[in-house]
Amino acid sequence: MTLLQAVILGIVQGLTEFAPVSSSGHLILVPWLFQWCIVSASNETLNKTFDVALHMGTFVGAVVYFARDIVKYLGAWFRSIGHRAVRSVDERLAWALVIGTIPGAIAGALGEDFIDKKLGQPWLIAIMLAVFGIVLYVVDKRARQTRELRDIRLADAVFIGIAQAVALQPGVSRSGVTITAARGVGVNREDAARFSFLLSLPIIGGAGLYKGAKLLIGSEKIPAGFGGAFAAGVTASAVSGFLVIWFLLAYLRRRDFAPFAIYRLLAAAFVIALIAAGVRAATI
Repeated sequence: MTLLQAVILGIVQGLTEFAPVSSSGHLILVPWLFQWCIVSASNETLNKTFDVALHMGTFVGAVVYFARDIVKYLGAWFRSIGHRAVRSVDERLAWALVIGTIPGAIAGALGEDFIDKKLGQPWLIAIMLAVFGIVLYVVDKRARQTRELRDIRLADAVFIGIAQAVALQPGVSRSGVTITAARGVGVNREDAARFSFLLSLPIIGGAGLYKGAKLLIGSEKIPAGFGGAFAAGVTASAVSGFLVIWFLLAYLRRRDFAPFAIYRLLAAAFVIALIAAGVRAATI
């Protein structure tokens, strides 16, 4: 892996983690398209190490952006535990974020090996890009914008959390499916995205720490000479992730998700066309 490849993959991760287009799908499709090996074709552990590093980069970018919100909701959550009651909007939203995280965490822990080995094939990613792009467009167009972030209830959080578990399939998009679910219950576009991004933080951070710990326990180490590429990729993912969050929250105040749905359909068609023409294999 060259330094340029690391930076490109870092930018891809940052751009697609919060945009509703599937970061996991793009991190598979980009190397597949250009026939890159992220680190080592014969050492899957090293490939996973780089993937974890990129995700932690976007996690850092998001934490920086949402620092005030994180402090506010953590404080509200601990206050709620202290007095054993939910007494404010912030406390209810804090519990909504906790409850919404649970389905995805359970699904990820139970299905990690199956997801890694069976669900990351280009043909399947293309189908998921198309299907969930259409779902996002239809729900966004039909749903009202009558509710704000403060109106999200615990039942809504359960529904959105279950949707987040579906996004473990590459191509679905964690942000895309949780935004779709939030829009489905009437939350306006900007607040649907904000709740989606906040909800992703425990999953991204927790998964990164969990997978990172598993890799550290193993015997594989990052080979000499790859440190610079890893650092460049992480930096690129953190900066681009931060900028995408800033852009999307501003964009969604006035506009809809149609461009993202169109992009998903075009990307899916491009992948299927390459496979049908024999330019690239349908599987990895």
